[in-house]
Amino acid sequence: MPTQQQTFTSREFNQDTARAKRQAANGPVFITDRGKPALVLLTHADYEKLKPPQDGLTWLQSLYDPLVAEIELELPPRKIEPPRPLDLS
Repeated sequence: MPTQQQTFTSREFNQDTARAKRQAANGPVFITDRGKPALVLLTHADYEKLKPPQDGLTWLQSLYDPLVAEIELELPPRKIEPPRPLDLS
């Protein structure tokens, strides 16, 4: 069952790191900087699932590992703003 994606601004993260750590137990926590995704906070168990195995496989080869296939990472929605009018006067 997919969990609700958690996003913190860098300021929110700095002010309440403990809450971000608790939320990471339910799935990745995205931390934005000036409105753009900058960091992802994961539990150690989720990180271990993403790490390439020590048997010489590359990161790309490890993506085909069935354990890694269970991890669901959702990207935060992009905010696309219309361009500002250009004043050439």
